[in-house]
Amino acid sequence: MTNPFRTFLLVSLAALLGGCGREAAKPASDSRPVIALVVKTLNHPFFVDMQRGAEEAARAANVELIVQAAEREVDVERQMQIIENLIQRKVGALVIAPSGSREVVPVIVKANRAGIPVLTVDTRVDAAALAGAGGQVATFIGSDNHEGGRIAGQFLAEKLGGRGRIVVLEGIPGHETGDARLRGFREGIRAHPGMVVVASQPANWERDQGYNVCQNLLQAHPDVNALFAANDLMALGALEAIAAAGRRRQVTVVGFDALDEARAAVKAGAMAGTIAQNPALMGRTGVERAVALLRGEAPPVEIGVPIELIK
Repeated sequence: MTNPFRTFLLVSLAALLGGCGREAAKPASDSRPVIALVVKTLNHPFFVDMQRGAEEAARAANVELIVQAAEREVDVERQMQIIENLIQRKVGALVIAPSGSREVVPVIVKANRAGIPVLTVDTRVDAAALAGAGGQVATFIGSDNHEGGRIAGQFLAEKLGGRGRIVVLEGIPGHETGDARLRGFREGIRAHPGMVVVASQPANWERDQGYNVCQNLLQAHPDVNALFAANDLMALGALEAIAAAGRRRQVTVVGFDALDEARAAVKAGAMAGTIAQNPALMGRTGVERAVALLRGEAPPVEIGVPIELIK
């Protein structure tokens, strides 16, 4: 005679075991193209604005957008890991703001081999390293950092009447964006022999390092009357160090990026000027060109984004 309770247990167990080999029913998969934007960090207003522009473009084009970044802009290795994971995930296209112009080359080559097109924004990839590895970037979208630096140098020279003793806060050593800004800045002051750079040191794009490095430079060079920072976070940190030293009226500061806080400092007279880029436009254009690329349209090799002096 069959035991009803035993039969119930067997049926229930069979149903349970049968369900272990498969996932629960899911809604139909999202068939939209997937584009990944990998920026240097999302702890910087510049890249938050870039994300916002990319998200606007993704909504307009009805594509799925993944945005990822390392915690710190100096963490090049973490950015490489993020990109490798996205390649394994087989995203449709990669839009990258490289933390390292040379370091990013191997993962670009991996993306190329996986058939994933790569676009870069804000920072160029080292052309010689990319060519040597046989890699390819579909297009670069960004500002002319060299020209922005030149405008900053020329403006500072005019502001000081062609005579100044300058300290410079660099970004990450060897980083293409910062190097281009520094070369441009030196070109901008070249026509003014009275403009002398007495010290130039990295502060790695970060505000607290901008404060610390500036504090040390002010002590080492008490006759300094001008400072150029390769980005606004370092410039804002420097402003705090200058104020703490009681030298706000003696040191003229110029930054780069035109962050909201830097614009406010310019308006208040605490900062002489800053170079405005348009990160939201970079992000938006990056996604738009990635979508066009996935549709078979060949993008331009380079797309420039305007810059402007805010003073």
